[in-house]
Amino acid sequence: MGNVVHKLTQSEIDQLLSQIQFETTQLPQGMRARTKYQNTTINIYHSGKVMFQGKNAELVAQRMLPNQAISSSSQSKTSTSKQSSIQYNKYNCIGSDEAGSGDYFGPLTVCAAYVSEKNAQVLKTLGVDDSKKLTDDKIVELAEQLITFIPHSLLTLNNVKYNERQKMGWSQVKMKAVLHNEAIKNVVQKIDVDHLDYIVIDQFAKREVYQHYALSELPFPKKTQFETKGESKSLAIAAASIISRYAFVKHMNQITQQIKMEVPKGASNKVDLFAAKIIQKFGLSQLDAISKKHFKNRDKALALIEKKYT
Repeated sequence: MGNVVHKLTQSEIDQLLSQIQFETTQLPQGMRARTKYQNTTINIYHSGKVMFQGKNAELVAQRMLPNQAISSSSQSKTSTSKQSSIQYNKYNCIGSDEAGSGDYFGPLTVCAAYVSEKNAQVLKTLGVDDSKKLTDDKIVELAEQLITFIPHSLLTLNNVKYNERQKMGWSQVKMKAVLHNEAIKNVVQKIDVDHLDYIVIDQFAKREVYQHYALSELPFPKKTQFETKGESKSLAIAAASIISRYAFVKHMNQITQQIKMEVPKGASNKVDLFAAKIIQKFGLSQLDAISKKHFKNRDKALALIEKKYT
């Protein structure tokens, strides 16, 4: 199935909407309208991006869009990403990455995502990049587009379960290895593996350490690669990173709504002070329910409270 993405102006979107009937209610977040036309699915996003999906995607886009919109979008496709010794974006790849591992508050989220060679160009047009360079708003915008057409598996280890595993002696590396491997296996079940060229994991441990902790075999060991700074080398990893970060951001927003206080990310001194406020207002058990207990921030927060009352 082909995928074509174009960035349109508001007037160009209005022109497209006027040509055929679109659904505009009960849509995924981030999507403005969608329809099925000549065996092609057309999704219009609030970002101004329009995606055509189907065997006739390119032909339908050429028929329905003004030439100016097509030419300006084509220019955006000329950009290149940083390359690895293996040019993963020229292959069909599953990429995996995680979010939240360095944050005291919030869960550990892991995603594996399949990006075909054809969809790699689509992701470039959408603006998929290293999630660390993107704002939370941009992460949400991109993720809500990606999850509509990229085969993926998203796993979330909430703080209660995270702390249970840690108490059982699981290191964070083991947690990540297990989650990465499960997410990858889930995606393998969703695709035609005959077309899979590589599995690329954003490296958090050496291959032998990963295999030791994963609890199950790698689905395709000979096709599996571990890459440092993988987001800059593989759009499959970049997509997985964005979706996992999206899940983390959404979970943090839920915690903020729950306690009616803006929860800081990371593990800085600011986080220590905030954790102390949580203990004072809600108690230590509430703090442990929304954080990773083994981080030093917990002891620092307790020390701040003890200092205040001595």
